[in-house]
Parts: sequence; C-alpha cells; structure tokens
Amino acid sequence: IDDSEQPDYINAVCQVDTHLTALELLYVCQEIETNQHRVREKKWGARTIDLDIILYGVQVVASKQLIIPHPEMMNRPFVLIPLSELESDLKVPVLGPLQALIDLIDTSELIKL
Repeated sequence: IDDSEQPDYINAVCQVDTHLTALELLYVCQEIETNQHRVREKKWGARTIDLDIILYGVQVVASKQLIIPHPEMMNRPFVLIPLSELESDLKVPVLGPLQALIDLIDTSELIKL
C-alpha cells in the first residue's frame, strides 16, 4: 500500500470463533500488536505486525474505534482473495457478494505462497 521502501511482508487472513464483542476483539488485537512491538509512526509504513478486523459475522459496526466491514477491504486483493479461499460464497454485509468485489479489482500482482 505504501510506496516507500520497506522489508518484504506477508498478508494473511484467518477466521476465528470468539465470545468477545467486535470492540473487545479489537482491543485484544491491539494488545497483541503492542506485545509484538508494533510502533504506529507512519500510516501504511513498515511495521512488525498489523492485525485488522475485516468482518465480524454479519455485523455492521461504525464507531470511532472500529468500522466493520473494514472500509478498505474492497480495494485490497490481498484480503479478498484469501477471504474467498475461506468462504467462496460469502456475502459481505453492505457490500454484497465477495466474488463481485473480487471481479472489480486487479489481482495480477498477488503472489500466493
């Protein structure tokens, strides 16, 4: 996302089951980032770890701390493609079918590991 020089990194998507609310899950993710020495100096700059909540079931969240679905997910093939591997027929709240979002973006630069 950032055009500046930075080390190689890996993007990944995972699915979890939790009893936490979306906001509680955000706080846990931020605690993990802090424990891994995440420093927030530059937006989209290099970092040791970056955990984002992309979806939270069918919930839509719009708060000061958290927006779900993630507001940039439709612009990120590195999110959409792995997400489709987890659930190919997913319907994204507010945005519609996942495959329709994938059809709108360029995925040619993705490198699957």
